[in-house]
Amino acid sequence: MLPQDFMNRMRSQLGEEYSAYLESLERPRAVALRFNPLKGEKPSLPFVGEQVPWEPMGYYYDIEARPGLHPYHEAGVYYLQEASAMSAVALLDPKPGERICDLCAAPGGKSTQIAGRLMGEGFLLCNEINPKRAKILSRNIERMGVANALVTNEHPSRLAERLPGYFDRVLIDAPCSGEGMFRKEEAAVTDWSLETVEMCARRQAEILDSGAALVRPGGRLVYSTCTFAPSENEHAIAEFLLRHTEFSPEAVSAPWFTPAGQGQFRLWPHKLLGEGHFVAVLQKQGEEAPNETGECGERLPKLWTDFAEEMDIVLPVGKAVTFGTSLYWTPAELPSLKGLKVLRPGLELGELKKDRFEPAHALALWLADCRRVENLRVNDGRIDEYLSGNVIPSHEKGWCLVTVDSYSIGWAKGDGVQLKNHYPKGLRRFR
Repeated sequence: MLPQDFMNRMRSQLGEEYSAYLESLERPRAVALRFNPLKGEKPSLPFVGEQVPWEPMGYYYDIEARPGLHPYHEAGVYYLQEASAMSAVALLDPKPGERICDLCAAPGGKSTQIAGRLMGEGFLLCNEINPKRAKILSRNIERMGVANALVTNEHPSRLAERLPGYFDRVLIDAPCSGEGMFRKEEAAVTDWSLETVEMCARRQAEILDSGAALVRPGGRLVYSTCTFAPSENEHAIAEFLLRHTEFSPEAVSAPWFTPAGQGQFRLWPHKLLGEGHFVAVLQKQGEEAPNETGECGERLPKLWTDFAEEMDIVLPVGKAVTFGTSLYWTPAELPSLKGLKVLRPGLELGELKKDRFEPAHALALWLADCRRVENLRVNDGRIDEYLSGNVIPSHEKGWCLVTVDSYSIGWAKGDGVQLKNHYPKGLRRFR
């Protein structure tokens, strides 16, 4: 049962289309996933169907399938993401080499979508204010093999103070009343109220102001929600433009969506295969100013260089940073992190022990290949044994990258007879 106040507003908002909207809620949901270009070529899978029109790597899949249990999911080959949620990054249109900020990033669908567009070039800051959700975001960045991303757990205003005008493009997928998710999530219905809508609108205004400060002159700001409420969408943008005359709506082509004003679009579940969404594209006026280049990195320790030489690992352009005993490889454009709550400053290479180097799971998921590889087939029972944390037979000696159909999935260490399992305990499938 939908809330009566919501239904009254939607009847007024949609007019003759109201009945079509209600009928769409009775139809089965269209479910989708997005392949990860950082993992190489898209595989052919029997449960994957038609492409999502606005995302080249997005595809609908059979609702009866369970792709989250497939080994390819653990290898970061794809991300389960609702089709309409892919629209915001499509309109953000990030380019390789740019500096991008995803200001409200958890659980990581849009951040990893951006990372796929950057293809390892440039700098991506993924922020989440909620600590628990920030940890989930960090895990998804790791699973998808993203090397050039920083994960922070900060208030947006704090980032605005530290990094004004730093980013080419900023995405604000704002916390909202969730009306577009009523068909997908029952909790969105039970949590809804008129008071919640107004509370969200106030919070969104604050986040928009912080996002505005982060965009460089000439840069792009994209604002999105998964709600239908005008106060959280068109009204929020209108009020923002009154407060920030340096911004204006940007004319972009989006033939798949319903126009809601210049540079603004609505995604209606009765008009496309997806849930409800709103997206606005704004441009900051002015000429681009030079940005700070950040601090210098550290010298790579010998424990790492010996390991990298042994395994034939070549890092991309970047710089080294140590957090405690953990060694990270960060984007070259990484700014100063002093005073910020950082969960992940880049690609975790591993841990510096007293007399040895222990490679990180994140490094395995980033790698496409190395000197020692044990490739398991998806229909081979050994992949289930590996994901369950068990040893597997192998003639390899020393550290070995385990792959599934050539997609990297984790580490193991061999003695010439078997591989000791180093798949993280928190990810293992206990049967």
